[in-house]
Amino acid sequence: MKKTAVFLLTALCATLVSAVALAADGDATVTALNTVSAIATVAGIGMAIAILGPSISQGLAIFASTAGIARNPEAAGTIRVTMIIGLALIESLAIYALVIELLILYAFPYSDLITKFLS
Repeated sequence: MKKTAVFLLTALCATLVSAVALAADGDATVTALNTVSAIATVAGIGMAIAILGPSISQGLAIFASTAGIARNPEAAGTIRVTMIIGLALIESLAIYALVIELLILYAFPYSDLITKFLS
């Protein structure tokens, strides 16, 4: 787990530093491409972070429901219905995050202003 965290942190730092190292001067087209590239990168990282919570929650919910069914098989129907409702609510959080990320990618209203400000 620690090696994975160190690897992810190193990859994130390398990504952030490479954008500064490869930056170009003065050209408005390049600045616009850098802005769009930064927005896409942030949206991807944000989606990865936003998906982490629901995926862990779904795993824990399924684990707990199967353990409950194993302990009390007569209550399997009630446990299963409750688990499915809970999973639907957890999945809605991931869908909300996806909608926000798509809005950031395709309907970002201030990208022109940021491009003008940066150039």
